[in-house]
Amino acid sequence: MKDPRIERLAKILVHYCVEVQPGDRVLLNGSIPAMPLVSETYRQILRAGGHPLIQMQDDVFSEIFFQESSDEQLQYIPEPMRQIVETYECIIGVRGTNNTRALSAIDPSRQQMAQAAQSELMGIYMERAAAGELRWVGTLFPTPAHAQEADMSLRDFEDFVFKACHADKEDPVAQWLDVRANQQKLVDWLVDKEQIIVKGPNVDLKLSIAGRTFVNSDGKRNMPSGEIFTGPVEESANGWVRFTYPAIVGGREVSGVELRFEHGKVVEATAQKNEDFLLKTLDTDEGARFLGEFAVGTNNAIDRFTKSILYDEKIGGTIHMALGRGYPETGSKNVSAIHWDMICDMRDGGKIWVDDQLFYDSGEFVI
Repeated sequence: MKDPRIERLAKILVHYCVEVQPGDRVLLNGSIPAMPLVSETYRQILRAGGHPLIQMQDDVFSEIFFQESSDEQLQYIPEPMRQIVETYECIIGVRGTNNTRALSAIDPSRQQMAQAAQSELMGIYMERAAAGELRWVGTLFPTPAHAQEADMSLRDFEDFVFKACHADKEDPVAQWLDVRANQQKLVDWLVDKEQIIVKGPNVDLKLSIAGRTFVNSDGKRNMPSGEIFTGPVEESANGWVRFTYPAIVGGREVSGVELRFEHGKVVEATAQKNEDFLLKTLDTDEGARFLGEFAVGTNNAIDRFTKSILYDEKIGGTIHMALGRGYPETGSKNVSAIHWDMICDMRDGGKIWVDDQLFYDSGEFVI
């Protein structure tokens, strides 16, 4: 029997997140294990009057690509991909995998070379999105591999995912509009504020948000969402943070990450696991050692760590910071080939002060 939550999630992606209009060109970037949601999203794009272009991916191709490509091939950007990023109105990403560790044996320098080559295109993507010229959203379809990573059965993980997206509700959009309204109160309060101080068992950090904008992440771009975020002033971060959850990227789990900042830059970095990968990634380019994002997760339906950043960075009661490129709409000027989110739990006594006023205490907003 067809799961009605899949159709609801597809409708959320097409009609709420990117709001496909008749005539819109829509890239649907899917993966083979996510086919049930990919196919339903394709159907909804057509019903909305859009012109869908399917791009299917699978981990087996990524593994072959990194194993066999020459340096020239690693750095090549296909012209059709450039044209899509520069001209299309919508991009919807529906991903899922059969093996979350498919790339764990790949030389990280090869991944970094390919990532660096895409920096210019990534910049165009983010600039068009900030200007409202490109509407995008990404989501993750529940597969057995993702369920296993989360230490859950597939059925339990499916329930978790659809609940986090409000696709278990008859009117998911109404739920997301409530999220938007509640978070907008926080964003409005933060207008024209200048300084953030974060303190707790795992963090002692000061940074400037003068002239920067907090964004209400209400499910329009990530599904699920639930966070408010900004781009700190690049040279302002001073102090240290110990991230309480593993930072997973490129098929590698980097755990026990601790960073120390001086004048915005990471000057000391350690990890209990895969420290070499952490240090190599920090040397990707000049911007990789600076913060591009500071955010507070607000989605209380995401109540556990799943080893998937799409969900984990929104865990209610946590903050996360991203090394590398910032979002232009926040005012961030940091440019990098990477954007690497790392999460710190605040529910054990962590506090956030904004301009010397207590804003957040042990996972709860107090203003």
